[in-house]
Amino acid sequence: MNGRLATWAVLGLVLLFLIGPFFIIIAASLSAGNSLAFPPQGLSLKWVIKVFEIESFRASFGMSMFLAIFGTLAALALGVPAAYGLNRYKVPGAEFVRTVVSAPIIVPGIIVGLALLRYLVIPTGVGIGPALFLAHTALILPYAVRVVSASLENLRTDIEEAAVLLGCTRFGAFRRVVLPNIRGGVLAAFILGFVTSFNQVPVSLFLSGPGVRTLPVDMIAYMEINYDPSVAALSALLAFMSVAIVFAAEKFLGFSKYV
Repeated sequence: MNGRLATWAVLGLVLLFLIGPFFIIIAASLSAGNSLAFPPQGLSLKWVIKVFEIESFRASFGMSMFLAIFGTLAALALGVPAAYGLNRYKVPGAEFVRTVVSAPIIVPGIIVGLALLRYLVIPTGVGIGPALFLAHTALILPYAVRVVSASLENLRTDIEEAAVLLGCTRFGAFRRVVLPNIRGGVLAAFILGFVTSFNQVPVSLFLSGPGVRTLPVDMIAYMEINYDPSVAALSALLAFMSVAIVFAAEKFLGFSKYV
């Protein structure tokens, strides 16, 4: 009995360590005071309302959503065929290709951002917007390749071969047999890529410019000159948005059925 109580106590402490900061942020966002503080100075929704009134937050939120959605879709469009080829065929130098694809995960983001600024944006004159899109796509690509590769490794090749023997083309077998069976992996890669892109800071710091700024970078800039609970309110809203995305994926796409 004592061992079980100790286990539950440790579990409770771990959960408190993991989700405790979220409760602090939520409480601070509901403060009625004019400065960020915990415990909150009264309760009010004025800072939650103010978040929607700040023009820079609305613009940067739209930019972050665009990069997260379309950057992830672009990474999947590249990553799914790459994972399929690496998994199904004997590609010369496959391990080297996997290492190169994984480079954005291994190399610190601040170095990636500086390298893209120095060797892509400045020499070629590429705009900040396209450079941000390319950078986020490159950062998400390793997750797409690795997650989809894991799903392909769990899929028996003879199922696909049976479809081909029955008259289906290779592309048709991929579209009708392989893709539905790795749906869970593709969905997991999309969610992981979306969250990674939306929360990206180091690369976005180097590739931000006038009128082009992601939400995390804009929040940092806002806190440099303001110390009100607006950022806490925005952080709480983003946390709820993340939870809503996960529940929506489970409810409408049936994520647990495919993983």
